[in-house]
Amino acid sequence: MIDRRAVQAILGSMLLALSAPHSFAGDDSKGPDAAKPAGPNRIFRPTEVSSSGTVTIGGKVIAYQAVAGTLVVHGPGWDDVAWREQAAAPNPEKDKEGLPPEASIFYTAYFRQDAGGKQSAGKQAGGTNRPLMFIYNGGPGSATLWLHMGAFGPRRVVVSEDGHTPPAPYPVVNNAFSPLDVADLVFIDAPGAGFSRIAGKDKEKAFWGVDNDAHAFARFIQQFLNKYGRWNSPKYLFGESYGTTRSAVLANELAGNYSIDLNGVILLSTILNFDLSVDSPGFNPGVDSAYITALPTMAATAWYHKRLPGTRPADLEPFLKEVEKFAVTEYASALQQGGRLDQAGRQHIAEKLSGYLGLPVDYLLKSDLRVSGGQFSQQLQLPGGLTTGRIDTRYSGPSLDLLSKEAQYDPMITSVGSAYVAAWNDYSRTTLKFPAEDGFKIFAPVFPAWDMAHQAPGMPLPFTGQTTNVMLDLATAMKQNPNLKVLNTGGYFDLATPYFEGVYEMEHLPLPDELRANIEYKYFPSGHMVYLNEPALSGLHDTVADFIRRTSH
Repeated sequence: MIDRRAVQAILGSMLLALSAPHSFAGDDSKGPDAAKPAGPNRIFRPTEVSSSGTVTIGGKVIAYQAVAGTLVVHGPGWDDVAWREQAAAPNPEKDKEGLPPEASIFYTAYFRQDAGGKQSAGKQAGGTNRPLMFIYNGGPGSATLWLHMGAFGPRRVVVSEDGHTPPAPYPVVNNAFSPLDVADLVFIDAPGAGFSRIAGKDKEKAFWGVDNDAHAFARFIQQFLNKYGRWNSPKYLFGESYGTTRSAVLANELAGNYSIDLNGVILLSTILNFDLSVDSPGFNPGVDSAYITALPTMAATAWYHKRLPGTRPADLEPFLKEVEKFAVTEYASALQQGGRLDQAGRQHIAEKLSGYLGLPVDYLLKSDLRVSGGQFSQQLQLPGGLTTGRIDTRYSGPSLDLLSKEAQYDPMITSVGSAYVAAWNDYSRTTLKFPAEDGFKIFAPVFPAWDMAHQAPGMPLPFTGQTTNVMLDLATAMKQNPNLKVLNTGGYFDLATPYFEGVYEMEHLPLPDELRANIEYKYFPSGHMVYLNEPALSGLHDTVADFIRRTSH
């Protein structure tokens, strides 16, 4: 199973250092009917509140209905018929065990309205065939305020791209890059995060884990399609970071257990195989792939900060193609040789690495030609007393300890978080009118409860003795639905989930050659949250909109 420190580092990629007030699981997911009792066989009850607005995209004003609400899903093994029978004739012994686990999952849905005011949310003619995209962040255990207020919602908060965003008031502006022009949007908070809550017996075990998390999202999507009559809509998943892990499992879960075929899966800042995490590869000796897939991002970062020796290449992308080739050929071969690599070979690779990474040859030799993400962040700008960012390596900050082996913090983490949290809390209450008094949780406290074990397709039991890998799930979904298209996106300056890691995973999916044509790639000169860079956000919108237009017919 993946080392706990590596898991915590991945969680940190979604700004875990931020904090939010915590409250009892069920006291603040309030809505119009919150005061009504949930009933003898329910802990939560669904809620919703509607509002309307407009957004200008591509110079055109688009009217929409917004619905902020909750849907209730249950844990694994839930039998609604058996529970109704128990509720009608209570079993005292069963009652002593407590109520079964439930999750009240918060969502915000945006439904485009036509000129006559009809909403695509309902069952009016013409509305149900509009594309529908389910959107979520990762963590695991993150709320979806980042994608909501930074990328795809009708309003977005403006933050500083190259430094710490000044304190409030934060500008919240029309989001001309929302994909509401091509699809209706559903932003989902993971169980226990945001305004979502969990309760009941063994609630953490029921919802906090690779497989049970995906089961909860699948049940949510099924309920959403029922509630809004959207079964015949083209359907898409959009996940960021751990959300890409979730998407792979969820795509297979929807197809295999719910007969829901997707039109497309859009991955942003991809991680499907945690063996490829460069956060703590030293705890996984003998598996060198993380060093290989992170190398192009490290080279891009050295290029950006002008730390490359000699003449700096004029253009980034041709330079990265050169580095990618070196990574999968000479460098990979050298690492695979392990102790058999002779001194001359070690010296040659160290010198090549130094030319791409801007680190001293002797340091690379002492590191056995293997540099973790934390080491690179600490060492790249050490002569200037600076630590390099991880989530977005364009960011820098003063080093906390010049003698530390690895970076002790991420200068990017605290640069934008306050703006997102303030903007979302204001927007959700004043614009969406969702009547939650307090208790928005940026992250659910999923560790140490989170279960990284995963039962891959065709496997009789979950694998608990190895690193989580969901590549087989996505491959199985694509084989079962050969029309399923995948768009893999990311940022060149992302050291949390390096862009070449996503390329490597897609190229190693166990697929027949004809299905590889279903995978597309697009990368941007930005970091993990590519939408922090406005030109990249514009490009992300155009790429996603084009993908949906081409795959929804």
